[in-house]
Amino acid sequence: MPKSVLRRERVLSLLPEPLSDRALEELLSISKADLESHDPETLTISVTPDRLDLLSEGGLGLYLQGATGAAKGLVRERVADEVPAALSVEADGSVRPIRPSIAAVLVTAPDGSVLDAGLLEEAVRFQELLHATVGRGRRAASLGIYPYDRLVPPFRYALEPVANVRFVPLDGSEEVGAPQFFREHPLAQRYGAFGRVGDACLTLRDAQGTILSLPPLLNSRTGGEARVGDRRLLLESTGVRDRTVREMLGSLLVVFLSRGWHVAPVARTSDGTVVADGRDVFLPRRLDLLSEALRSLAGTSYTAAEVERRLARCRFGAHPHPGGWTVEASPWRPDLLTGVDVAEDVILAEAVDPRDGIVPPSRTRGRRRPEARFRQQVATELLGLGLAAPYTSLLVPSDAVARIRGASPIRIANPPSSEFAYVRDRLLLSHLELLAHNTRHGYPQAVGEVGPVVARAPEHETGGETRYHAGVVIARETAGFADAASIVDYLLRSVDIVAVREPADLPGTIAGRAARVRVAGEPVAELGEVHPEVLTGIGVPVPVAWAELDLSRLYPLLGRRDTD
Repeated sequence: MPKSVLRRERVLSLLPEPLSDRALEELLSISKADLESHDPETLTISVTPDRLDLLSEGGLGLYLQGATGAAKGLVRERVADEVPAALSVEADGSVRPIRPSIAAVLVTAPDGSVLDAGLLEEAVRFQELLHATVGRGRRAASLGIYPYDRLVPPFRYALEPVANVRFVPLDGSEEVGAPQFFREHPLAQRYGAFGRVGDACLTLRDAQGTILSLPPLLNSRTGGEARVGDRRLLLESTGVRDRTVREMLGSLLVVFLSRGWHVAPVARTSDGTVVADGRDVFLPRRLDLLSEALRSLAGTSYTAAEVERRLARCRFGAHPHPGGWTVEASPWRPDLLTGVDVAEDVILAEAVDPRDGIVPPSRTRGRRRPEARFRQQVATELLGLGLAAPYTSLLVPSDAVARIRGASPIRIANPPSSEFAYVRDRLLLSHLELLAHNTRHGYPQAVGEVGPVVARAPEHETGGETRYHAGVVIARETAGFADAASIVDYLLRSVDIVAVREPADLPGTIAGRAARVRVAGEPVAELGEVHPEVLTGIGVPVPVAWAELDLSRLYPLLGRRDTD
């Protein structure tokens, strides 16, 4: 779990009254943070990866304000009254192949205040923690903190020839050329590949040509050194995706907004055209919390007043509407993706006491559900047919989807790699991958598996629905439509079901050699011969027959059969 050592005095300074060690431990015990150790000066805090904001003094202080009742509701951003007219950052087209995304904001100290040593230390420490977590070691995104009053906007983010770049590194005292910096500096040796391509490197400059930094490596001393006493700071983030960049920058804002600093947007331009006004970095995000979803997850009903009290304690804004609430969340809570995430915070807001729990009525206590026993029965039938039983992943690569024209599985919004880019909607996608990886073995090859898939379901909150399929592929010289049809007929007869087969055009199959099977008008299976173009693409030299049953759709029909 991520961990950080925080300054006790800075955390507690955000509370109106002192907090004892025992009270602090009790409040953290109902959060997603643990107090691992403490002394008179420090608090060692560990958190679950979705609550990184609690690893800054400002973020933990805001949580404790809500938990103690010292403050309630959304932390409203204080937007600066005046924004410099030239405040913008130009993203040159040259950065697109390597690190195309950039976002920035301007933060200003409240009247009578300046950047102090404690706040600067907190910001830098939290910046590095975000680099290691959300930024994936700076590969996905990185952050920069700059002294705005010593710079001249607008700013320019570009890829420049390495030979043309000279600057004084933040930890140095003499100007060096970029070739020497990339050759000798430890940070360049570790992260250099993320900010350089060929003989060019990324730079961030102001209107006078002063280098602020070489993203994502290191700030310059002349234009990138924030110092105690500064009143205005430019915060920026560069990365490979806009969403990650906004999350990084929004998370860093908790350090400053928790201390009352003002924020101003920095517009992003490209080819002289404004492509984003920058306000999406710090404006609250809105999510929908449905009363029925909260009741279902909590296992109990809350009154509207109780829900709103808990939302306020979690530092959310709440606006009731028929059926639930529109919830506003701060930018340092990127973990909140749907109303389910908000419901979790509401449930935990006033602790979950095991002494208050009751065991709800359940058909599954102490035994498998009937649906699970049915799936196991089908899996046993497949094994009895002499089919090998593989275990394949729910996630499939982009190549597996591209080779089957017409397939439309759900794409993951931020996949870790192209190998895990889609959630399969049919077992065929995984089974063809399996055949592709086993071409070195002889034929025949025959596999049968019962496993989960995710079908598109726009009526569901997530847009998908988990279902269970039984899938079979047979690869041999004589494999054909009849093999697939006989397997489907056998499995349906084993549960005493009579079905109707109709011709169908199915993705990845030969036209006229595929069919759909219906029971009581409901489609429960698909089958056919895999198209030769697909087989050529995966290097399989023999015909392949395929059959797939939707067990989640078939099982309810068994009950209808028994009662009709």
